[in-house]
Amino acid sequence: MSKQFDYVLSLVKPNGAKPKGRKVWSIDIETVWLPFFTATNTEGKSNLPHAALGAPLRLQYHGDGTVKFNDRTGRPVIKVASELNDAVKLVRENMVAGLISYAGHVQNKRTDDYREQLRLNVQAGKPIVEYDTAKLREAEAARAESELQEMLSEAERAESAPEQEREPVTA
Repeated sequence: MSKQFDYVLSLVKPNGAKPKGRKVWSIDIETVWLPFFTATNTEGKSNLPHAALGAPLRLQYHGDGTVKFNDRTGRPVIKVASELNDAVKLVRENMVAGLISYAGHVQNKRTDDYREQLRLNVQAGKPIVEYDTAKLREAEAARAESELQEMLSEAERAESAPEQEREPVTA
């Protein structure tokens, strides 16, 4: 395998680190994105504003300049600095392109091996798909039966309820 794709090995091996904090693209800001972009700025490979890295989390404001609060929780709405968010989006797009490129490279260089892996994947997944399909059909049938029973019960209650006399409306 070429050195260009050696980094793929590091992507598929567990490393045990599980940061806990605010995330962008499901990756922790404080322990991953800020050090990464500080490093890329240091090497001149990016040019994120210092303010975006120094204050990555910002209050969100309404158009009139008032602080926005979450209607459900009542807490202030916090957003990620747009420059940082845009930089993460670029990394994500580039990573996706790299993953696609790597898969294409393997498909072209090891076509038979790749096809065998696909065959094994489909073969191993088939019993799971069949089981889930059967369970889904059972659940749908049970739900439909339950809904039918509920409708019948409501209809019986409506039929057995005594009719109330309506009071005359005077004008």
